[in-house]
Amino acid sequence: MELKNAVAVVTGANRGLGRHLAAQLVERGAKVYAAARRPETVDVPGVTPLRLDVTDEASIREAARIASDMTLLINNAGISTGATLVGGDLDEVRREMETNFFGPLAATRAFAAVIDGNGGGAVLNVLSALSWFHPAGLGSYAASKAAAWALSDATREELAPRGITVSALHVGYMDTDMAADVPADQKVAAADVAARALHGIETGLPEILADETSRYVKQSLSAAPQLNAG
Repeated sequence: MELKNAVAVVTGANRGLGRHLAAQLVERGAKVYAAARRPETVDVPGVTPLRLDVTDEASIREAARIASDMTLLINNAGISTGATLVGGDLDEVRREMETNFFGPLAATRAFAAVIDGNGGGAVLNVLSALSWFHPAGLGSYAASKAAAWALSDATREELAPRGITVSALHVGYMDTDMAADVPADQKVAAADVAARALHGIETGLPEILADETSRYVKQSLSAAPQLNAG
């Protein structure tokens, strides 16, 4: 997909990776709707702030009505609660699934019709290496990202006849607020991830592996699961 003159909606564009994606899209000549629950917090030069809460379907429908010229949806908004699946707070597990799976699903359903009406385009889902690697301590987050990986694969097939490509971005630790407690030498710069993501959209990659961690985990999928004794 050619990004120059594309019209993008980027969710969670007020900080972190979303902010870098919005800024780099502007640099490439795209029109950008920078979506956030609180649009007044968006400070990226050259974008149009857009109110959008991915857990509120009425908000998504209204955003799709406003951004009626869009051709690219980037489902970036997400949360990590740190909840485990057995011992964790079930409300937090549900909140994570609502944001990381049902949110992108609702946005894709609403914006696919807009993209279709504008002649086709693309969807990018921001996932994680934890789509494939599921540690107990991050069980809820991993489950939500695994579900979003399935969402990406299934919608890719469903939307292809309508001229809409679907890409999934996988990354390990990024230098954002979500990974604030991770040592710096284990994190990749969010600006670099954004650049790789946009290159992947331009070249039509179905899966974009943004760092060494995601590449290693993807290559390990064929390995037998490890059993922990005791």
